[in-house]
Amino acid sequence: MRVSTGTVVNGRIEVPGEGLPEGAEVTILSPEDHETFTLGAEAEAALLARIEEAERDDVISSDELLRELRKG
Repeated sequence: MRVSTGTVVNGRIEVPGEGLPEGAEVTILSPEDHETFTLGAEAEAALLARIEEAERDDVISSDELLRELRKG
């Protein structure tokens, strides 16, 4: 899993740098102009910690994630 930021150009999302592999499944979060959200201090700290992990490439494979989720 990696976190990337792109820009919509002519209806398509362009991601700078190395591209995503053909057929890659992606999730897109797109805020509405008027939409905001607020996190409590604990949730914000957890989110920032996960972002730092992703930036360090300290992640697990999707197969490993699914195995962990099935364990409960």
